[in-house]
Amino acid sequence: MKIYLATGNKNKKREMCELLPEHTILIPSDEGIDFAPEETGTTFYENSLIKAQNLYEIVHCPVIADDSGICVDALGGAPGIYSSRYAGPDFMHGKPDGQKISQEEQNIFLIKQVNDAIKSGNIPKGEYLNGKYSCHYTCAMVMYCGADRLYVAQETFEGTIIDDIKKQAGSGGFGYDPIVFLPELGKTVAEISAEEKNRISHRGKAVRALKRIINIV
Repeated sequence: MKIYLATGNKNKKREMCELLPEHTILIPSDEGIDFAPEETGTTFYENSLIKAQNLYEIVHCPVIADDSGICVDALGGAPGIYSSRYAGPDFMHGKPDGQKISQEEQNIFLIKQVNDAIKSGNIPKGEYLNGKYSCHYTCAMVMYCGADRLYVAQETFEGTIIDDIKKQAGSGGFGYDPIVFLPELGKTVAEISAEEKNRISHRGKAVRALKRIINIV
């Protein structure tokens, strides 16, 4: 089946091709489609649905959209849906001009912000799964086949933020993966293989939750 993936992120396409090898996965740029919907939702699910609906209206074929990000417990779940736009504590929702900073800068800012919050004691009260540096990725995934026909899965992937940018490691994955440590494996997300990441990641788990449906649509 031909399935469109509502993203311009080629890394996400690569992961989806690995997760659904029996299907043809296309992103808008593969067919010269100009696709940049305004993500005005307040949750991962809402933004995922916005992207899916927008692309479906163009291609009129099954569309998978996901919205994902990193949620740091010491920051009350931030940057969350703003993960790709995050530009440090002064620009938690992104810069006013819309310009994004590099991933390296994002990683440095995030580690420093977490360290500062913990040192000041200005963190939310409650249980921390993996200590005060605990975090998780969230992925909300929508398969959209029309206004009255859609399927949703939302999953998480738990880890910890490293406390020093010098400890970042690994060349795999993308985004914040080099600074997210997996205590049970003793590695960062960027250090594990693509196969292992797909098995345990937020996106991998969400895809498997939808896979049975995808195979009968």
